[in-house]
Amino acid sequence: MSQHSIDAATGVRHPLLAEGLKLFFPLAAAHAVLLPLAWVALFGLGLPFAREVPPGQWHAHEMIFGTYGAALAGFLASAMPEWTDTKARSGRALLLLAGLWLPGRLIGLVGADALIIVAGATDLAFLLLLLFFVAAPLIARRSTRHGSFVLWVFFFALLELAIRAAWLTGATALSGRLLHAALAVFLVFLSLAIARINVVVVNHALDPSGETTPYRPHPGRQNLTAGLVALQLAAALLWPDSAVPAWLALAAAAAFFDRLAEWFIGRAVLRAEVLALAAANAYGGLGFLAIGLSGLGAPLSPMTGLHLLSVGALGLAVMAVFVIAGLRHSGRDLVLPASAKLALAAMAAAGLVRTLPELGIGTGLAGLHYTLAALLWSASFAIWLIGFWPILNARKGEDGGCG
Repeated sequence: MSQHSIDAATGVRHPLLAEGLKLFFPLAAAHAVLLPLAWVALFGLGLPFAREVPPGQWHAHEMIFGTYGAALAGFLASAMPEWTDTKARSGRALLLLAGLWLPGRLIGLVGADALIIVAGATDLAFLLLLLFFVAAPLIARRSTRHGSFVLWVFFFALLELAIRAAWLTGATALSGRLLHAALAVFLVFLSLAIARINVVVVNHALDPSGETTPYRPHPGRQNLTAGLVALQLAAALLWPDSAVPAWLALAAAAAFFDRLAEWFIGRAVLRAEVLALAAANAYGGLGFLAIGLSGLGAPLSPMTGLHLLSVGALGLAVMAVFVIAGLRHSGRDLVLPASAKLALAAMAAAGLVRTLPELGIGTGLAGLHYTLAALLWSASFAIWLIGFWPILNARKGEDGGCG
């Protein structure tokens, strides 16, 4: 496939419409920059049109289905054709997908309860179209190798529908559990994606020439975290008042910590892209550890665990994918520029600032840590967007640079 999507008037292809990640990664980053700033600075942790739905649930929904949803669309729309050796979606197909994603973001930004049905309809259409984009290459190749992504995108769409229905009926306790389930689904995506990406990244770190592949992942670790997160998700939905979800959260934590053994590769682990993927897994383990201990009576808030997962694990994993895929799909070597390293550092710091005061570390920041973490999270995406915009928006043969 040619690098650029055809412009009907000029016959020239625009690079942002060449494949999914080149359009949706910048969209996700722009949304990520705007969302916390509006939430903290403009609306003071409230939303102007939220009446029945708690503003915190609007905020969580927009983080998961808005920012991370766009990141997922960009990743899968580019990765699935690459994995199956099929033609990538481009041009009008991507514009249609983006057009379905946008209305929900505008409504969610101000928490417009009156427009829940409109936002829910467009978000559901967005996820169903993404589901088609993910499934079509597998059907064309008659392959089931990456079929797990089809299953989880479908479940993600069902959760979107269920959350909106719970909001409409005033069942905000149920919608809260469903939002936690949606976060868990994204952690499954994280586990499945990192299991594939890490092989390429670590082998490149060990042998940048690409002539050898010295790193071989342990087969037993490939899907263990995803499987245990799925079990914990099911238990939290079916038996929320029992100790079962807590024990399964501890099992998921152990699986994430066990995966860290795959990063015992010597000095190569200190490369920023390798370290970021390892840190995302460490955050995942800490998050489930906090959730499990909280459920068993430890003096911890489960919200601390959820923010270790949402800001720390997912934020750092998404940023790592933005950096790694942004370079590789722009035809660049996996040599991180300063802007990429700074974006990763800001995201790692956001996770720490958001959670450490609640764990008794840096308690002087308590209260202020909400604002600081939101600003660091926004700053991370802003730094990435500014640094990577030139190469994502560069036409073939142009030197894009990335700051």
